[in-house]
Amino acid sequence: MVLFFTSTVVDPPVMLYMGKDKVENEDLIKYAWPQDVWFHVDKLSSAHVYIRMPPTMTWDSIPQALLTDCAQLVKANSIEGNKKDNLTIIYTPGSNLKKSGDMAVGQVSFHSDKQVKRVHIPKRENVIVNRLNKTKVERDVDHEQERIERIKKENAEKRVIAAQNKKAEAELAKAREAEKASRSYDLLFEVEEDPDAPKLTGKAIEEDFM
Repeated sequence: MVLFFTSTVVDPPVMLYMGKDKVENEDLIKYAWPQDVWFHVDKLSSAHVYIRMPPTMTWDSIPQALLTDCAQLVKANSIEGNKKDNLTIIYTPGSNLKKSGDMAVGQVSFHSDKQVKRVHIPKRENVIVNRLNKTKVERDVDHEQERIERIKKENAEKRVIAAQNKKAEAELAKAREAEKASRSYDLLFEVEEDPDAPKLTGKAIEEDFM
């Protein structure tokens, strides 16, 4: 079971989600999307909260208000962290999560520590937590089917972009050929004047023509 929330501090709104328990967290780690960013209380047990970034957002430029929403949701879903002030929340791209066979259920590490950022939370802000909880939706997710559909959609979008690029390149090549042909035509009828030849008057030109 996955819990979904909506953050409206950015436009368009962004989806946040987390597993209901540590078993569900295992699937979320395995099936995280390329545009997902993972949040967790540093050095304490907590929920694994993800945001699904829109295409215009990158993980290292997430707006501060959205970071705060995610961090507050993580803190509120940590038994120990919820009782403490001055918490550090860590976050990293979902692709940076590393899972090995000897790890406990729900436990993760990172491929690169350089891709881990931190945000400081002085205290719980009930206004933020209550706003997010009002948007909560709980539903079952077929992660494998969702992954297949996502890949199909991404591949379709790539094909459209490739076709558009191919068409643009063909039009550009055609325009260049037309310009080249036009220049060749102009040169065909261009006559070079002899600077030493005498200039003919209008009457002389007529007589020369006769």
